[in-house]
Amino acid sequence: MARTKHAGQKGTKGQKGQKGRKSTGGKGPKKGQKGQKGRKGQKGRKGQKGQKGRKGTKGTKGTKGTKGTKGTKGAKGEKGTKRPRRYRPGTVALREIKKYQKSTELLLRKLPFQRLVRDIAQEYKGDLRFQSAAIAALQEATEAYVVGVLEDTNLCAIHAKRVTIMDRDLSLAVKIRGDKL
Repeated sequence: MARTKHAGQKGTKGQKGQKGRKSTGGKGPKKGQKGQKGRKGQKGRKGQKGQKGRKGTKGTKGTKGTKGTKGTKGAKGEKGTKRPRRYRPGTVALREIKKYQKSTELLLRKLPFQRLVRDIAQEYKGDLRFQSAAIAALQEATEAYVVGVLEDTNLCAIHAKRVTIMDRDLSLAVKIRGDKL
């Protein structure tokens, strides 16, 4: 009994002129290369004329004439040095956020903050001394305030359907809080 073909299915080996199913994604043929038949107006890969099977599967890697093999994973440079791993945008930022949320150490360096406090205090009264615990308390409060303002800034950016904070988000967050900077 002969099998009936549904519209769009590939034919058997001996039948010509049947079109295959459309691709739903993945790597397609690069533009500007000649070779394999594809959809109307689109050219196939170079050096793979007449090969059967799906595009981008094993066996096509390393064939003569394919482009883009230079920057593949694990490839070494001209002098044998391995390139450092490149993460997608945002991956390292999320890792750092998790790291700093777990930790409790101060994020600002102590000596530059101490110099800033002394410089600001100099404008009000000339000869002031500070206990080290007072500087540490000021730094703790300052960092808590800055983190809080930046959290509100992030909420303003998210409200505007953005993921990047801008200066207008910061100014809005400060206005809503009622603070004066």
